[in-house]
Amino acid sequence: MLTPAELDALRLSVVVATWSVLLTLPVAVLLAWLLVRGRFIGRSLVDAAVHLPLVLPPVVVGYLLLLVLGRHGTLGHWLYQVFGIRLAFTTAGAVLATAVMTLPLCIRAVRLALEGLDPGLEDAARSLGAGPLDRFFSVTLPLMMPGIVAGTVTAFAAGLGEFGAVITFASNLPGETRTLPLALYTALQSPNGDGAALRLALLSVALGGTGLLIAEALSRTLRRRVGRA
Repeated sequence: MLTPAELDALRLSVVVATWSVLLTLPVAVLLAWLLVRGRFIGRSLVDAAVHLPLVLPPVVVGYLLLLVLGRHGTLGHWLYQVFGIRLAFTTAGAVLATAVMTLPLCIRAVRLALEGLDPGLEDAARSLGAGPLDRFFSVTLPLMMPGIVAGTVTAFAAGLGEFGAVITFASNLPGETRTLPLALYTALQSPNGDGAALRLALLSVALGGTGLLIAEALSRTLRRRVGRA
């Protein structure tokens, strides 16, 4: 059985992962579409920038967020002074750090789906008089759904396990930013914490594995439906 503190860490992990996906998904769809269909100066730089969290240590990402959005950061200081918004060391900060780390995963899934679309379908819709927005919502978006769903579930599963960026930018505050990975880290640092660490590790493995299986199953189902359409 999980203790109340462990259940609180589980609840917080689900909340953080859910909000990070909600924050990430519209941005991921827009950026994936721009990177595949857009023709603009600096596209390679944008591509590199959005995928940078995949190759940077998460602690570095968290530190950069702290420099920019911390209480005394370049943008964070202005947000606090003008709007009273504080992101560092808060649940909102944990959501933001998780969103930044999982955004590339969502973009890659959506991008692969978009790159696999048959351009002839959009050309046919154009020839029938459909405008850009009509083509996007009636043709492109439904065909992208397998990638969107896969990216969403994968980002959610990865968000449940995000550690480095969260602990650096949001710290390890019980009930505020202590998600499952941080609770596991805390248990490992505590005397006689081996039992709690094992429970939290098994729970994290089960959640992550379930998320990946769901993503694959949903993606296959949607691909079959799109293929029959």
